[in-house]
Amino acid sequence: MVIETERLILRPFQISDAADTFEYLQEPAVNCFACMKLNSVEEAEAEMEKRVGETEYYFAIVEKATGKVIGEIDAYPETAEPHEDENTSPRDTFSPCWMLNKAYQGKGYAYEAAYAFFDYLFREKGARRIYAYTEDYNTPSQHLCEKLGMRREGLFVEFVSFVNNPDETPRYENTYQYAILKKEWKF
Repeated sequence: MVIETERLILRPFQISDAADTFEYLQEPAVNCFACMKLNSVEEAEAEMEKRVGETEYYFAIVEKATGKVIGEIDAYPETAEPHEDENTSPRDTFSPCWMLNKAYQGKGYAYEAAYAFFDYLFREKGARRIYAYTEDYNTPSQHLCEKLGMRREGLFVEFVSFVNNPDETPRYENTYQYAILKKEWKF
């Protein structure tokens, strides 16, 4: 699957994307992506091996003008209720993650990619609800959620820990949840 916008192509990852991906994953911008940190181009190549089979829900964000991978976006279908039987319940809820190379932030690429991806999820993948988590200090991500028409549904205080403090105790983060329903999406 390939999704095109005015300036971007969202497509499955390729092995040749390793160097570009390493560029933004050698130092993830926010703590929630700390577990994705890559330490070498070789690690990035191994990661690309894992990603090449993901063709429906995990996309490289590619700048059309240069062919450079500048980020990624993904979301997988889940049931609305965690206790529901995944085999019989509708899998119509998605929680996307997006990440851009720092050099490409602030240029509208995240909105362009996320808008196209949300539209794809609603139109093609049967999404009923899309929700996103963002740290309370990540104001650009909060603004992106709002620009996409998502409503802020709540703040989870000391919700989760992705990294440790200097004394090795968990650093818990405050996390906002945003969401939008298909009936609220502007097609």
